[in-house]
Amino acid sequence: MPQIGDIRKAKELGRSGFGLYVWHACVGCGKERWVLLTYRQPRYLKCRRCAFKPRSGEKASNWKGGRRQRADGYVMVLLSPDDFFYPMAHKIGYVLEHRLVMAKHLGRCLQSWELVHHKGIRYFDIRNRSDNLIDNLELTTNGSHSLEHSKGYRDGYQKGLTDGKDKQIQELQEIIEKLQRRNKN
Repeated sequence: MPQIGDIRKAKELGRSGFGLYVWHACVGCGKERWVLLTYRQPRYLKCRRCAFKPRSGEKASNWKGGRRQRADGYVMVLLSPDDFFYPMAHKIGYVLEHRLVMAKHLGRCLQSWELVHHKGIRYFDIRNRSDNLIDNLELTTNGSHSLEHSKGYRDGYQKGLTDGKDKQIQELQEIIEKLQRRNKN
């Protein structure tokens, strides 16, 4: 039986060609096998089984730390099954970051009927949905959340009306002043 590091010619092993082979152990599973030497190094460090094994989570090549941003602007965080807040996660283990921040602040898991509202955004504003500082979040319920949003829209509508009326009044006063100056001349 060869020892790790033993080198043989291809002909000695019954292989075609003129290359050199080294007895090498897979770095993944430890399986020993003959590996072609390229520039005095083993060409493959892993066996085929380990090289083509699908990797997920932190072992995946495209791992980005367990955070991803949805198309609507909200950030999702991957939780491990042994995490205290894992019951809040969806089927694949992700939880919305603003809900997780609020739960950690309160020291408990949030109920499904509890909502976390971003104070600094309007309904269609997706830019600030990733601003998940605790100062920008408030815990609310569905009913009060809807009332608060509609109150904001009503207040904005009323402000727009009064601003528009004030602007019209000011323009009319300027026109009247111009007419009065013209009549004096």
